[in-house]
Amino acid sequence: MRLAFMGTPAFAVTALDALVEAGHTVAAVYTQPPRPGNRGRVQPSPVHTRAIELGLPVRTPERLRAVSEKAAFAALDLDAAVVAAYGLLLPRAVLAAPRHGCLNIHASLLPRWRGAAPVQRAILAGDTQTGVTIMRMDTGLDTGPMLASEAVAITDQTAGELTDELARLGARLMVGVLARLPAIEPVPQPEAGVTYAPKIDKAESRIDWTRPAIGIWRQVRAFQPAPGAWFEAAGERVKLIRAEPAADAATSTAAPPGSWLGESRVATGDGVLRLLTVQPAGKAAMPAEAWARGRRLRAGEPL
Repeated sequence: MRLAFMGTPAFAVTALDALVEAGHTVAAVYTQPPRPGNRGRVQPSPVHTRAIELGLPVRTPERLRAVSEKAAFAALDLDAAVVAAYGLLLPRAVLAAPRHGCLNIHASLLPRWRGAAPVQRAILAGDTQTGVTIMRMDTGLDTGPMLASEAVAITDQTAGELTDELARLGARLMVGVLARLPAIEPVPQPEAGVTYAPKIDKAESRIDWTRPAIGIWRQVRAFQPAPGAWFEAAGERVKLIRAEPAADAATSTAAPPGSWLGESRVATGDGVLRLLTVQPAGKAAMPAEAWARGRRLRAGEPL
């Protein structure tokens, strides 16, 4: 097929590679414009970088509402557009231009977790499964009819690990959908079970020790690798990279939430959380036990 690819983060790169490997013609790659990175240097998106490596033409419009952008997209004469975490709204004219429409790789089992952060929200909610849905896009927020879906289990993965798994699944599903696209009958999304996955606010990443240990464990996983769950110790900001609810018998304590209990354990509002890996501000990640020893944390000291 003659396709446009529209995506921005690393999640989308896997699908772009799969389309090229499957022999499709990618007439243009659309991605977000280069943005300042962590050190202030303007950097192209992961999809932009990969497209250049593959020798594909790249377009980076700020938005697609201009008449000229719509006309340029229509002039590509596409069979379909494949969309994966692009980050821009597609106007009606863009949605209607390809012969088979715009097909989206969404990292959830729709209609659950429509929106920007489906992977993180699924982990935070304690869902036991998620997956990928391939849908034909319409003007709503992830409301289009479904062409394929497949589930995966959520166990103890971080958001980064789960995103990588879903990226591979989404790429495979999309290649399969394109291979039989004219014969697929789209299925409308059910009205029951709709939930939304709003973008992660950095304020959500601060740990509240009054919450249950299992909830904090989910928070740590959901915000790894970014933005990272964190707490303070004697005014020092510390990122919590890995943790787990304590599995030994001493999982209940009368100590106030946030109290250091020794042996890398912290009291919470319900149960005890064992810290495994931390990263103090400006330093490399390290075992929580080594950090606590260096800080000379004493039992009962509050975090």
